[in-house]
Amino acid sequence: MKLLEIIQEMGLNEEFATSKDLQDTISYLSGKEKVLLLTTSNRFDMHDGDVPKSTLLARAIEKALEGKAELIEVPKLNIYSCEGNVSTMKGNNCGAKKAALEDREKNPTGQLRCWASFNNPDDELYKIATPLFHADAVVFFASVRWGSANAYYQKLIERLTWLENRHTTLGEANLLEGKDAGFICIGQNWNGPEVVDVQKQVHEFYGFNTPQQLYWNWQYTRDEEDETQASYKRSYSVFKKEFGIKEYE
Repeated sequence: MKLLEIIQEMGLNEEFATSKDLQDTISYLSGKEKVLLLTTSNRFDMHDGDVPKSTLLARAIEKALEGKAELIEVPKLNIYSCEGNVSTMKGNNCGAKKAALEDREKNPTGQLRCWASFNNPDDELYKIATPLFHADAVVFFASVRWGSANAYYQKLIERLTWLENRHTTLGEANLLEGKDAGFICIGQNWNGPEVVDVQKQVHEFYGFNTPQQLYWNWQYTRDEEDETQASYKRSYSVFKKEFGIKEYE
């Protein structure tokens, strides 16, 4: 289907199709067989119906890909912090074979080797690792907070260090070879492009392919001093108008 037809079928405004960044992302991902979409921005439950803007984008892309995409909201999972086993007195122990999770239901490939998963039975990183192994593209969605990617994204990317460590330090195969990654983030007034550039480099270190169509940000204003209440409220409506996103769950 043509992009405009997809937009109309989704019930979104036709203006959605005029966003070149989003249009390029959907067009590129349409050529993939299995796409994993990981959202990391969050809202407290008191904000009834207030869906993070980056999550709205992810949901729209999921619909446009017509069954090819799986969307996981990372903040809803119980994911422990990285244990920092990259730098210890005995050297780099991250991703070692003895760290492989023994539960075959949680680790069907046998490739999940993270000490935090090994040491914490209720850790849910496996709910991301397993579909990641089967996807040919993964796109991370984040918000910019104090000039960096939000805490949920940072926790997740640190917990995936064992994937990078296997081929850079342990000398094993790169499990991410041939997989595309992307990073799309939403910010209010500061540092969005810089956050994207840093995460693109991080993903390259990990061993992903990093096509430009999957790396971009939306930022309401370039005035870093603008933190008025009116500006924050206006940014949400401007965002939805620019991307043609109506109210939907």
